[in-house]
Amino acid sequence: MKRAFGYCRVSSAGQASDDRDGIPRQKESIRKYAAANDIRIVQWFEDAFTGTRELDHRPALQAMLSALDGNDVKLVVIEKLDRLARDLMIQESILKDLQRNGFELVSTLEPDLCSKDPTRVLMRQILGAFAEYEAKMIVLKLRGARQRARAKDPTRHEGRKCFGQHAGEAETVERIFTLRDSGHNLTQIAAQLMAESLPTRDGGVWRGSQISRILRRTS
Repeated sequence: MKRAFGYCRVSSAGQASDDRDGIPRQKESIRKYAAANDIRIVQWFEDAFTGTRELDHRPALQAMLSALDGNDVKLVVIEKLDRLARDLMIQESILKDLQRNGFELVSTLEPDLCSKDPTRVLMRQILGAFAEYEAKMIVLKLRGARQRARAKDPTRHEGRKCFGQHAGEAETVERIFTLRDSGHNLTQIAAQLMAESLPTRDGGVWRGSQISRILRRTS
C-alpha cells in the first residue's frame, strides 16, 4: 500500500462553508480514490482563504513540500489541479519541482494528467489556462460590481473621511492649530473647543487623543 499526503485548498470563506465545493468534498474525493488504488493518506494539508494569491499565505502547501523532503512519502493526492494552483505558470513550476525531486502528484478527477506524455502535458496546460482565466474573470466581475455600486452611490464606498474634510470642519482644524501655536496643551485645546461650541463630527466631547491625531495628520 502506497503512503501519501492529501492536499486541499479553498480560496474563500464561501467555499470553506460549502460542502459541495469545500474541503470536506475534496477530502471525500481523495479518500475514494485512495481506497480504490491501494493508497493510505497518512497526513492532510489544508489551505483556506487563499484568494487569488497562489503562493503567498499558503502555509499548508509550504509545510507539505517541506514534509516531502524529510519523509519517506513520495506521493501527493489532490482532487483537481486547480486546487494546487490556478495560475498556469505556478502550477507547472510546482509540478516540475515535484517531479525533479522524485515525487508523484495524482489528481483524482484528472487521471494520468501529470504524466510527461506530450498530449497529457498539453491537456494539463489547457485546463490550467482555463482555471487561470476563470479566476481572473471572477476578480474582474467583483471589481466591476464595486465600481457600479460606487457610481450609483459615490459616498457609500469611500470609507470614513478624516476630520477636516467635511463642510465646516476646516475652521475647527485651523482653530486647533492656532491654540497649539499659542502654547495650549492637548487637554486645554479640547476644553477650549468645547467652550467655543466647536463640535466633534458626532457631536461628542473633544479628547486629547483626537486633537493629537488631527495635529499629526495635517501638520
